[in-house]
Amino acid sequence: MGFVTGARGKAERMKSQIDSLVAHLLNGNIFLQEAIEILEKEMISGSLKRNEGNQSVAAKQLGIHRNTLQRKMVDYGLGTGRAHTRRKPVASAVSPRKRKTGAA
Repeated sequence: MGFVTGARGKAERMKSQIDSLVAHLLNGNIFLQEAIEILEKEMISGSLKRNEGNQSVAAKQLGIHRNTLQRKMVDYGLGTGRAHTRRKPVASAVSPRKRKTGAA
């Protein structure tokens, strides 16, 4: 029973905090779209910090695809969205192998 009461109390505190935030946003004449962007940017930023920049883990935590996370990172100016740049492998100086012909 202690767990249920604790979880219920936590949910009630969270709802109270959200209600307070909504009142603050409405009093500040913040439009819904701007409020969504603020929340989204902070959740992405917080998840990336919590996961030490690991975009795959952050995307899973947020419930979005990694490509979506990278696009939103660029949109919100949270980096390039790419963990590192990938380079094409260097072409080998050795000529390619010839295919064997005929049956062995």
